[in-house]
Order: sequence, then C-alpha cells, then structure tokens
Amino acid sequence: MPSFSRQTGEPCAACHVQSFGPGLTPMGRQFKLTGYTMAGGNDAKFIPLSAMVQGSFTHTQRGQPGGAADHFGSNNNAAMDQASIFYAGRITSKVGAFVQTTFDGVAKTNLILDNTDIRFADQASLAGQQFVYGISANNSPTVSDLWNTTPAWSLPATSSALAPTPTAGTLIESLARQVGGVTAYTMWNTLVSIEGGGYTSLPRNVQQTVNTFDPGQNRIDGGAPYWRVALQHTYNGHYGAIGSFGMQANVNPQRMQGAGTDQFTDIGFDATYQYLANFAHIFELNATYIRENRNMNASMALGFAEKQNSSLDTVRIRTAYTFQQTYGLNLFYGQTSGTADNIIYFSTDPISGSRTGKPNNQAFTAELSYTPFGKTVSTLKSLANLRLAVQYVHYFQFNGGIRNYDGSGRNAVGNDTLFLSGWLAF
Repeated sequence: MPSFSRQTGEPCAACHVQSFGPGLTPMGRQFKLTGYTMAGGNDAKFIPLSAMVQGSFTHTQRGQPGGAADHFGSNNNAAMDQASIFYAGRITSKVGAFVQTTFDGVAKTNLILDNTDIRFADQASLAGQQFVYGISANNSPTVSDLWNTTPAWSLPATSSALAPTPTAGTLIESLARQVGGVTAYTMWNTLVSIEGGGYTSLPRNVQQTVNTFDPGQNRIDGGAPYWRVALQHTYNGHYGAIGSFGMQANVNPQRMQGAGTDQFTDIGFDATYQYLANFAHIFELNATYIRENRNMNASMALGFAEKQNSSLDTVRIRTAYTFQQTYGLNLFYGQTSGTADNIIYFSTDPISGSRTGKPNNQAFTAELSYTPFGKTVSTLKSLANLRLAVQYVHYFQFNGGIRNYDGSGRNAVGNDTLFLSGWLAF
C-alpha cells in the first residue's frame, strides 16, 4: 500500500519482493509483525488511506454457455474486477491496522468488509534477545500470517473471477470474511514465532451489515481454535522458514441446527526459501500441505454427505525468480485429492459438476509480471504503484476427472485460462 510507503519513508521494494503484492521481504515481515506501526516518512502524522483498482481480461479454452457470470459473455471477458479503499497504517505508536473495503465488479455486490487485521504490538527483551508480542483482531484465519504459504495470502496474487474454479476446498480456506477472531502472537530473536487464538462465525445481522452473508456457508458452533508455529533463519542472504498451522471446528452444515455438528480438523505444514543476497536477482521456493479430516455426523443426518469419515489433502508448490524487483516469473503447481463422496461432490451441472463424485484437481500455472514503480528511484515512489501480469492456468484434472468430468462432455483442459491483469494502488 502506498500509505505504508508514505508512513515509513521507504519504497515499496523495501517490504515487497517484487515491489508490489503479497510477497514479503524480511523488512516486510517485521513491519507486519510490529503492527504496521513503523514510522519515518513525511506522512507519519496523517490518516493512512490508500485505494486500489483491478482490471482484467479472461479467455478460457472453451467458453461457458450462458455466460461466465451474470452480465458477461461465454468467453473473452474484460472486467473491472474490484475496487478497494484501505485504512493501512498506524493508529498509535503500538496499534496499527490493515482494513480493506471492496466493491466486487464481477458479482456487482455492495461494498463489503474485506481483509481486516487490527494489531497491538510491543517489544521487550527475553533471555537477552528481542521479543515481539502482540494481539491481532481479524476476520479470516491466516490473514495475520507473515508468510505467503497460508490460505489468506497464498500466491498467485491475482486470479480470474470469470473462469471455472474447482469445487473442493478445506474449511480453513473457506472462512474468509465470514468469521471474527482474536489471536495472540510472539516472535523471539527473529527465530521462533508462535500464534494462537480462536474464531467464531459472525452473527447473521453483522454479516448482512458488512455484506458478507452467504446462506450456504457452514456456521461454526461455538469457537474454533487456531494455531501457528514457525522457525525462521537468515544466513548470508539465504532466508528459510518452516512451520505448521491449523484449526479445529465444529460446524452446522449450511447453518442448519438440530442435527448436531460436523467436525473439521485442518493441519497444515509449510516451508519457505528466499535468496536475498542480491536484490537484483531474487529466487524463491514455497511449499504448503494441508490435511483436513472430517466427521460428517450432521451432514449425514441431513442428507448432505454419503460418508461419515473423510479427508481432503491440498498441496501447493511455487518457485519464482524476480529481476531488479521489477520483472517476475512465477511457476505454481496445485493439487487437491481426497475421499470420494457422491453427495458432497457429485453433480450433473455443466462446467461446475462432477460425474465421479471425487474432489481431485491438478493444475499448473505460469505467470509473468511487471512492476515499473515502487523502487527508491521511481518517479511515483510513495504516491502510486502498478502491477501488470499475464497468467496461464492448465488443468490436468478438474472436479475429479480428465475427460467429460461434468458428464456433459467438458474436459479438464477446456477450463485452461489465459488471464491478463492490471493492478493499480494509490
């Protein structure tokens, strides 16, 4: 956000690997860890407001009869994806916030309360080493995370809202903006990070007020504990981190009460490597694995599931090269697999359906990006930033099948997507 740059007096490249987007440098992680409160710029005393707009063009190998979305054609669609306003920066010397409100240009929704992370942070000394501690109040599990391996900030930074996307996903990936939670976190000696807290579904009237209500969304019954642990280390320009995260939740399926609850346990493991010895040539490798175990007692009683016990596994791997924090090449591999269920996954709907009742998906994504601003010598520096990208997604498997996966003759490769995007922040 340009407001962060104005507050700190640093260019975007100080905190972001490619001068723009979720990918963070060690300084970027420290800025977030300490509650968005670092100051030093000329605008440190002003209200830290920023805005952004995203536009795109989407082409899929096969069109989508009936339209890719309401008011859009079957293929070759241009869109104003979203526009957002942010409060992004310090409130006091120890309290800061990242609060995003968004207009969805594809769904044509009212302004919604998007990613929100309000933090208190302070520092002390423990065993002779720096000890950072804080509290985050937020509306999405993992939105408080410092790495780009968890659902809220996982890369790629942008993707098409007008292309078919796989149906299956873990609970921890589906709760964004539907919940509220508080976590407490620590970082000792820039080595050990521990975070723990809990989430609960926001009341219906609150969700309706902030325009995030979804009548088909699972509702958390009571509270859902969340945890995150990580070890990180930097040596001669080589940065590495390994960690684990997860949550456990009892949920009312589709908000229906009276039949008991389903139990979801999501456990994730992740690893990050960055070569930062020479910022002209940055190399990165990220890997994430999430295992979800389910007990579907309530869903079986309501006729929403075929099997009581099931699981879902998600793997994501990313490798990237960035030249002069301006030009980026990102390669991604994603895979989802799990227990077949002819009620949860089986559907005869064209494009979004599954004739096999399996949640399996496999895809490879390649992306080239260009960020002209955000460096110390940039003309616009702290006033605005821009990211242009071209992305291609190839599906090896989609909704449990390779050929005729939906029972209507559509193959997985029919959903291959060419996506051109522009992202302006100011």
